[in-house]
Amino acid sequence: MRKLVLFAHISLDGFAGDKNGGLDFLTYDEELQQWADELVKTVGAPVYGKNTYHLMEGYWPTVLNDPKAGGHTLEHAKWVQDIPKIVFSTTLNSADWNNTTLIKDNIVEEVNKLKQQPGKDLVIFGSPGLTKSLMKLGLIDEYKLTLHPVILGEGNSLFDSSTPLSNLKLVDSKALRSGVITLHYTNR
Repeated sequence: MRKLVLFAHISLDGFAGDKNGGLDFLTYDEELQQWADELVKTVGAPVYGKNTYHLMEGYWPTVLNDPKAGGHTLEHAKWVQDIPKIVFSTTLNSADWNNTTLIKDNIVEEVNKLKQQPGKDLVIFGSPGLTKSLMKLGLIDEYKLTLHPVILGEGNSLFDSSTPLSNLKLVDSKALRSGVITLHYTNR
């Protein structure tokens, strides 16, 4: 059975993006890139909310058409173009990016169907709004977070007062040279 896993970068004060949704606060280096590359190997389908979907759909296909793109960026662009993607939105009318499925309602039923399919895990990439909704529904099985050594003070919160109590078990953690801490939790 596949799991629904959250992968998110967060600040020390729990923000998954600055007040404009940006990720300029990330301490991204080769060591963190290697960690993220290992995580990507576990992904059977990226899962996005509407806003993150629009960001990804607007960026990665342009890399494929960029003659200057190469190496890891081009390799990732090809991966994300071809892999089955899932977007959750009640307001989108369609999701036309290659190999994308749009789920508009019956969320619990649809996620449980996806979990029953064979293959690698379903991984939510950021998507704070979607993440909060899926946490409320008790659908997230694991949390893979990178905790960055910065306090933003404001931004897009990953957790807030609507987040239900969840007792988690720490499976793994690692302090990177940059000061970033990788965290892997499962539900108890």
